[in-house]
Amino acid sequence: MAFDGIVTKAIASELQQLSGARIDKIVQPNSNCVLLGFYLKGNHYALNLCTSPNNYRIHLTTHPKPNPKIAPNFCMVLRKHLMGLHLKNVITNNLERIVTFEFEGFDDIDDILTKKLVVELMGKHCNIILLDDNNMIIDSLRHIYDENSTHMVIPHIKYDYPKSKKQNFLECTNFNDFNENIFFNNFNDLPLCISNTYNGISKNFIKSILDYLKTTNLKTIYEYLKEIINKTDSFKLTFKLTDKDYFLIPSSKKEDPFSLNFLLDDFYDKKEKSEELKTYRNAVLKLILSTLKKYEKRLSNINEKLKTCENMDIYQLYGELITANLYHIQNKKINSIQLENYYDNNRLITIPLDAKYTPHINAKRFFKKYNKLKNALEIVTFQKKETLEELQYIESIVYELESSSSIEEVSAIFDEISEHVIFKDKTDQLKNKKSSKVKKSNLTKNKTVNFNPIKYTIDDFTLLVGRNNKENDYLTLKYAKKTDLWFHTKEIPGSHAILLLDSHIPNKHILLQCAQIVAYHSKAKLSSNVAVDVCEVKDVKKPKGSKPGMVIYRNQKTFFVSPANQ
Repeated sequence: MAFDGIVTKAIASELQQLSGARIDKIVQPNSNCVLLGFYLKGNHYALNLCTSPNNYRIHLTTHPKPNPKIAPNFCMVLRKHLMGLHLKNVITNNLERIVTFEFEGFDDIDDILTKKLVVELMGKHCNIILLDDNNMIIDSLRHIYDENSTHMVIPHIKYDYPKSKKQNFLECTNFNDFNENIFFNNFNDLPLCISNTYNGISKNFIKSILDYLKTTNLKTIYEYLKEIINKTDSFKLTFKLTDKDYFLIPSSKKEDPFSLNFLLDDFYDKKEKSEELKTYRNAVLKLILSTLKKYEKRLSNINEKLKTCENMDIYQLYGELITANLYHIQNKKINSIQLENYYDNNRLITIPLDAKYTPHINAKRFFKKYNKLKNALEIVTFQKKETLEELQYIESIVYELESSSSIEEVSAIFDEISEHVIFKDKTDQLKNKKSSKVKKSNLTKNKTVNFNPIKYTIDDFTLLVGRNNKENDYLTLKYAKKTDLWFHTKEIPGSHAILLLDSHIPNKHILLQCAQIVAYHSKAKLSSNVAVDVCEVKDVKKPKGSKPGMVIYRNQKTFFVSPANQ
């Protein structure tokens, strides 16, 4: 459900328990978020005021957020006016998504000082507004100046609470009052109809009620809404959480203090991390796929050039036949000539000529064309080899990126491609953003280094699987012993894996299990039959100048397996 008026009222009721708390810290991690630190009876609390258009909410939080080295202007204003004040009251207006925090303290001459912080949770119009004791605006997170608007938010004017055109559900004393304002054609329209009629009740909440109660009876819905709202002050509510949503349900017992706050905190933290990961990964993937497309086009052009080189021998043959028969060829300009091909039992062959030149000149032109194509073949063949290596490397990066499950893993991949010349022009635009915010651990020769391969235990044996190309290199070439076993899918992008032996000898069953795991950690994870090579680490070498994750190996055995189900 959305963070509607009912949720706002429930959260604000819990926050009343912070009355008397002193503000001891104020942080603004980004343009949409302000964190207020409270101290009460030996405990510290952090209140998250988030005005993101998609994830707007207020709740206590235990998840840390970055504190910028240079505080934004609004944060400095809040620190100036609120630091050291005590929370007096938390007020909600009916079921509006507006919460007012009243603060009280003393000024320099010990006069009572009163300030208000109004949080408007209204989608793209979210705002945080600081007021003095006369409701005059001191400053706001966002300034709204529109002479045609009924709700201007700029410093030094009186603040007016936004007005709603919807009905106030709290004024409904009975079902008849509620029912007389509801008009709908069928029950599919009911959630939207109720949401559009009464303020603070979201369409998604009504949908969750219909699913939870398994009923479309309007009176039952009204009574359930009343029950939920009446229990917002008695702390007998909890959230039913799903992967993508949450909604309020009654609880048979009095819940722990701030339970709703912390349930929402965990829900939104998971959601935001998932959205952040998806956004960052898609940005890096877009960059990589554009490079992949460029090299695929280059390979197509190279193949076309190679196709033209296929005929170079015929030009050499034409030149040789003309040169060998010049003594009886008339020295005049003609379109073609028939000669005996002594490479093919003296069968006649028709040689096309350029009528602008004599046969002698045509022969020279054939030899020149042959030499040009011969040189081109040598160059283009080398270019094709380089391009195929680049494509193989890019495809390995795409696989790693699609398999990544955290910001740290994506950041490690981004750092890797940032060092590669083929991505340099494109990675500059993403530098100093996400990757610079993530703490990384350097890979060193020290075997106790804190790198993070995936670990599997198979019958007292340990299998380590790399998460990216740099980690693959470190795992195989630095961490593993020469006598350990190395696994990799044959000619398919995937992770390096090391089976640590420690003087023990694995049986075939263990090797097959390892091969299945390695097949799963590859681009062929959805295939039914995957070739996996295994050899000793001492037989794995990294060619000088080769790209991260690229190795050559020998003395391998190949297993054909189905990827293991993870």
